[in-house]
Amino acid sequence: MRAVVMRVLSASVDVEGRNVATLPGPGLLVYLGVTHHDGQGETSWMARKIWDLRMLPEERSASEVGAPILVVSQFTLYGDAVKGRRPTWAAAAPGPVSEPVYDAVCEELRTLGARVEKGVFGADMQVTSVNDGPFTLILER
Repeated sequence: MRAVVMRVLSASVDVEGRNVATLPGPGLLVYLGVTHHDGQGETSWMARKIWDLRMLPEERSASEVGAPILVVSQFTLYGDAVKGRRPTWAAAAPGPVSEPVYDAVCEELRTLGARVEKGVFGADMQVTSVNDGPFTLILER
């Protein structure tokens, strides 16, 4: 599992011209990619790591300040463009495998106490964000 986690002042997701998710204030925008072997162990670890990361101002975590989290599925995090000009997506899990894992990460974050907004799995999304810092981390498990 891979995640790109960004500290943002605001973020939103639109699908077909309709807003489907908006952070109500400063928080975290998470792009989440799933590979074939990801399961409960990776799900729990990733949710806990995102929730407890000290990447908000004054080295505080989302769990400490109750910052909202917007999670967007992004299979392209497992794209490989080492050879040629066309990326391959072989390492990305197919939708029937990755969607339940994506949903589980979001649900685990909610269980931990996070306010979670979600993109629309598999949709062509337009994501808008205002990065803060910028402060961006890549997590992998």
